[in-house]
Formats: sequence, structure tokens, C-alpha cells
Amino acid sequence: MGALNDVDLRRWKAQGTYTEGKSDQQNGLYWVFRKTFKNPKWRLRYNFRGAARTMWLGDYPSMTLAEARKEAKRLRARVTLGHDVAQEKQERIQESRAKTEADRLAMTFSQLADDWYDRNIWQRHLKGNYKHPQPVRRQIDQRLLPFIGHLKVEDIKPHHIDTILTNTAKDAPTVANRLSGILKAIFDHAIKRHIVDSNPAQPFGIEDAGGKRSARSRWLTKAELTQFFQAMHRTDSLGRQNELAIKLLILLGARKMELLTARWEHIDLDEGIWLLQAGNKSKRSIAIPLPELAVEWLTELKRYAGRSGWVFPARKMQQKGTPHISSDTLNRALDRIKANLPDMEHFTIHDLRRTTRTHLAELGIKRDVAEMCLNHVIKGVEGVYNQYTYFNERKLAFAKWAQVLNKLEPFV
Repeated sequence: MGALNDVDLRRWKAQGTYTEGKSDQQNGLYWVFRKTFKNPKWRLRYNFRGAARTMWLGDYPSMTLAEARKEAKRLRARVTLGHDVAQEKQERIQESRAKTEADRLAMTFSQLADDWYDRNIWQRHLKGNYKHPQPVRRQIDQRLLPFIGHLKVEDIKPHHIDTILTNTAKDAPTVANRLSGILKAIFDHAIKRHIVDSNPAQPFGIEDAGGKRSARSRWLTKAELTQFFQAMHRTDSLGRQNELAIKLLILLGARKMELLTARWEHIDLDEGIWLLQAGNKSKRSIAIPLPELAVEWLTELKRYAGRSGWVFPARKMQQKGTPHISSDTLNRALDRIKANLPDMEHFTIHDLRRTTRTHLAELGIKRDVAEMCLNHVIKGVEGVYNQYTYFNERKLAFAKWAQVLNKLEPFV
């Protein structure tokens, strides 16, 4: 039989010419195309110590005719030297499988968590589908790795999960609930990758973690706000940008990440308007009237921001890939301030938003106006039919609230 050529091979493939083997001269190389094949394959036939042997070389056209001939020539030369090349290939496959299995069994939870985070959180963040990956990374690093990071994945049992969730729930029930979800997702990922056969976190529901989240009611009184502002001045490592960010949260009642992800292109300091963009929490865009005090603080922040388009641009030591300061920045800043308030009842960043809402009510601001000040969606039929945004009323409300804050601390 004559030598194969590329013209015939392409035609046979296009026409679906199925064959158990078209020989390429007398070099033992065959072109095989079965109905069960997605693409034709190359097969080498040879004799080893009187026995007929075969082995697959690769798919056509991924392996071209010239490449197949070159590989067949190399392998037949090894046969001549006394090597059973088909057996050698099987041994390499078995060694590779054994190594893969060994790697699987040796994988630690730390490695698994990193792989899950990179594939499911960070990649989604880079594509714009996951805005704030840092809290997830922090929970893994602070709550999970110190306890089970060093353990092999296959050695982690439900009692390890129970210990983590129970300990976390003692001081942070909401975090325990989140950890339960993170752990389930990580071990589901391990199952998909054939690392384990079962999920040790699966049996644990919300009642086993932090329990159902109860509504918080903490807010700061005027006296507490005064103490809070005084503590800011006693906190040397606070930083002026962090201070202004916290004060803006109190003044505007904004959500933390709404403020930290704000861009200058959406803020008109001359008109005193911040066009808040729709996002995960904010379901719609809304124009926020900025009182004079807010304009002063933002003007100062613009000098800090320099040429950045972000109101709070990322700082040098922060994780690459995040253009604005991380969600943890103000949490850590608040912790430093509270270190100077040892006798004050615990409160969080989000409690500052509740503080704003409570004081707006105390000032006599109508309910719908106060709700719109915090960009809350009015519920029920009224919320559907009443699309008025109370811009002028909100402007007056923020001005009154700014006057109260100025009395609590003369801002300079």
C-alpha cells in the first residue's frame, strides 16, 4: 500500500470514511477512524519478541501526518533497542495516576481553600461578578486556617466543623452562619475535584451555626456620638481619610461599600449632589443631596485622592486588583477608635446607619423622607406607585442633621 497523504486524510475525515486502519507504507503507522471516534487516531503496530503489539499515538489532525511519522520512527528505533514501547507507555500512565492520587491524598485544607477561593471568588471578582472578595478571604484566614488549615482534606471530620462553628457562634453568630456556607462550598468543590467523597459540613444547618439572625437595635445617642468624636481625636493611627469616611457615614446614613466605592465622576461638588449608582444593596440610582458639611469633607478627600477617580483610592499596602480601599479598612479603623472607648457598649459600622435613621426621626423628619435618606425602598403598594424621591425634603433633613452634628463636635 502506498504512503498516506494530507489531501486524502482531510477528504476521508470530511466524508466520514470509517476504517480500522489505512497503512502508511511499511512503517507500522495506521490511520484509524471509527464511528465512535470524535476524530481519527494514529496507531502504531510492531512486533516485540515474536508478539504483535499496538499503541495509540494521538488524534488527527492534532497530530499531523508528518508528526505521526516522526513519532513512529522514534518509537520503532526504541523497539529495535529492546524496549516494549507500549508497555512503557502504560507504566507511565500508571505512575501518573499514582502521583495524582498521592497528591490528592496529600492536599491540605489550606491548599483546598486557596483553590476554591481562586476559582470561585477571585475569578468572579476579576470578571465583575463578585464585588467584595476580601471578607471571604478574611474569614478563611482568620477563622478556618488556624484550626484545620494544616490537616489533610480527607482527615477533616464533622467534629472539626462543629468545633469551628460553635467557637465562632459564641462571639459572632452571624459570622458562624457565613462560615457554615463557606465550608459547605469548599467541600462541595472538593467533591467535584474528586478529592473527597462526602462533605463533612453538609449536616450543619443554621441552627448548628449562629442561629437565626436577630434584628439589631444598637444606635448611638448624642452623648455617645460626642464621646465617639472625641475618641477619634485621641486615636493617633486613625488617619484623616478614615476619620472623614466614618463621619460621612454618620452624616449621610450611607452603606459602607456605597461610600467606599464612590467615584468622583458621580459627585458634583458645585451642585452638592452625589449620584449614587444602583448596586447589590441599592436597587436603583438616586441623587443624594450633599449638605455643606459633606461638601467640605469631600473637597478635602479630593485632595487626598489626587488623580484617582475613586473617592477612597486603594493604598499602597492593600491587595492588588482592588482600586478602592477594602471593606475591612473602616472596620479596623473603628476598632482602633473603640479601644479609646472601653466603657461604651459594643457597636458596628452598620449601627452608624441606624444611628442616622434614629436621629432623623428624633428631628421630626417624616418617615418616607427619612427612609429615602437611607435609600430604603418603600414597601407595599405605596412603594410601587409613589416614585417621588423627596429630593428637596431630604436636602433639608440632611442640613438639620448636619447642624446637630456640628453642635456635638465643631468640625474644623
